Amino acid sequence: MPEKRYQKSLLFTPEGVRDIYGEDCEKRYKIQNAIHTIMKLYGFKDIQTPTFEFFDIFSHEKGTVTSREMIKFFDQYNNTLVLRPDITPSIARCVAKYYDREDMQIRLCYTGNTFVHRSSYQGKLSEVTQIGAELMNDDSSDADGEMIAMTIEGLLKSGLKEFKVDIGHAALFRGLVEEAQLTEEEIQQLKTYLENKNIFAVEDMLEKKEIPSDCKELLTQLPDLFGGIETINYAKEKTSHTGAAEALSRLEKIYHILETYGLSDHITFDLGMLSHYDYYTGVIFKAYTYGTGDAIVTGGRYDNLVEQFGKQTPAIGLVFVLDQLMEALDSQQVKIDAREGDVLILYRSANRKPAIELASELRSQNKSARLMRKNAETSLEEYKEFGRRNEVESILYIDDTGEVTEFGLAK
Repeated sequence: MPEKRYQKSLLFTPEGVRDIYGEDCEKRYKIQNAIHTIMKLYGFKDIQTPTFEFFDIFSHEKGTVTSREMIKFFDQYNNTLVLRPDITPSIARCVAKYYDREDMQIRLCYTGNTFVHRSSYQGKLSEVTQIGAELMNDDSSDADGEMIAMTIEGLLKSGLKEFKVDIGHAALFRGLVEEAQLTEEEIQQLKTYLENKNIFAVEDMLEKKEIPSDCKELLTQLPDLFGGIETINYAKEKTSHTGAAEALSRLEKIYHILETYGLSDHITFDLGMLSHYDYYTGVIFKAYTYGTGDAIVTGGRYDNLVEQFGKQTPAIGLVFVLDQLMEALDSQQVKIDAREGDVLILYRSANRKPAIELASELRSQNKSARLMRKNAETSLEEYKEFGRRNEVESILYIDDTGEVTEFGLAK
């Protein structure tokens, strides 16, 4: 390959990753900071975990993605390492290590990128940015309600107005299949049918089984059990299984808690919701809006995950998927004012000192100031055009006499 052609090929990124720059990057940081501010207002403290860890942290037994979806490599000791496909197991490891003696609430939040191998035909990113929060050592319905409330407030803060948070419960499905006495193979098959909304296949499968009529009816209707509190009331009349009834009672409590927050209009119940992550044990939720097919927030209760690292700790977490959220905001044409409005101080070398002093004064007032020494051969008009291309609000020009002239730049 000729050298020039080879150098040009280096300008491209691998499949599944991308560059984000300019105004798009500024918008992402603005939304990211807005959501992070909400989490801080709820009392969550920042934590950072490594971008790559040992494979066993994310092994299938821990309930995260499958091995073939992980991006793996080896260190110098031949240990298998992976780029993190999910941050929650890393947080669980940290809590077991650093908070092993803490029995009261632990509130942690984070921002980081996750990496999952995607097939080319999926058309999805392999690297996505997540903004997440984990609430540990609290197994109450109030903790569930608070995390969903924080989800709603974060989405409102981002600028979204039309969205819904769908809420389900992992124990409901487990209780119903236990009541139906299905085998593990039958449970997996039923999951596939329900995820595909294939009600005919569900009916055909259950018709051949001797199952209590109400339980059979509820399992068959799961894909359509979607709505308000009346959905919970209907399902409660159809099951006497202890686990399933407790799950429905928990969802009812969460509804009343969100009523107290004044946020119940933003939620719906999806009793057929199933999670791809096996570590979820209780309430699960996903937020959806127009302009993107995937969830913009996912979350749920995982009371057994931290125990796998040596600490028995109930926990609930959530994650904003920034890439999906930005896609939705763009599709809905939500205005995000990301222009920095910098001041460009243009000076000749003879006026370097007053230029630096002026820049320092502006920065002390939390105003962005750029310094640029003027080239004698470059006209003021060319500097103005440069400013318009680069988010400069005004130019302060210090001429040879030391006089300062301001030029406002139209956006």
